[in-house]
Amino acid sequence: MEQWIPEDERIRQDSYISNMSLPPPAPDQAYCTISALEAGRIDMDLDQLIDIASPGERVDLPDLIFLLRHSRTDAKFLFDLGVRPDPENLPSGAKHVIDTMGLKLVGQPDLRAALALGGLTPEDIAHVCLSHIHFDHTGEPALFPRATFLLGADAEPAIAAHAPDFAGTIYAVDVPRARTEFLRTDGWPPLGPFAHALDFYGDGSVYVVDAAGHVPGHLNLLVRTSGDGGWLYLAADSAHDWRIIDGQAGFAHNPKVGCIHKDPAQAVRHVECIRELRRDPRVRVLLTHDIPWYEKNKGGPAFWPGSIESL
Repeated sequence: MEQWIPEDERIRQDSYISNMSLPPPAPDQAYCTISALEAGRIDMDLDQLIDIASPGERVDLPDLIFLLRHSRTDAKFLFDLGVRPDPENLPSGAKHVIDTMGLKLVGQPDLRAALALGGLTPEDIAHVCLSHIHFDHTGEPALFPRATFLLGADAEPAIAAHAPDFAGTIYAVDVPRARTEFLRTDGWPPLGPFAHALDFYGDGSVYVVDAAGHVPGHLNLLVRTSGDGGWLYLAADSAHDWRIIDGQAGFAHNPKVGCIHKDPAQAVRHVECIRELRRDPRVRVLLTHDIPWYEKNKGGPAFWPGSIESL
């Protein structure tokens, strides 16, 4: 099901996606190897996510995070941190909303032990990018004493307005301010169907994408996965269910909790860009709560210390 988008926004959207081409690989092109890690679970009412759910229908969502390793420098980069291992200790305000929504949480397994399966420690991680500040993406920042944390700039006023209890929200984040960069996206150039993207390493291997709509500061990653044209798009919470991306469902507007997307019109526009991106046969798209991919790959070689195969 399609959702209505104002005409002026539709026009801007069409201009964004009119130039679909992604940058071709350069000679000796840098890229990243990407591995998935398990980071908790959320059981919740499906009618809080999509508009075609049956009354009382529940969904058990995996929570995935991703480890990137640079092909030239071996720099380690984590995208998201999942649910903290002790969700009962989430900030009181956020926990109240989580309970009101009827969410049942399973905290992440021991992330230090998970990294050790491939010979890594949290001290090896150079950057942690939090796609946004919802509790199921922010995990335990204190576990990474050397990492620089990356968040969208619009997350900063949201944190200031609601911390430390995060009352009335499902935000929960405590990043070290001295090692945190809030990224302004408005000056970034376009990339493929997206209006704003940052070439993070400056070598075309990792692009941080402005993914406005879900919550303030929502970011995605477009990562080159081979030297000859493969890509993986980490869509975070651009959608929680593949039927949104495929056009079979729309975002839910639940009478009890509203819409899980702060700006539904922007979120719809961003989903349109992802649909356009998927037309490239060498782009794989993964969601943070990607049930079909998780069920197919759980416990397999796509999970660290293995890696996700490039298209």
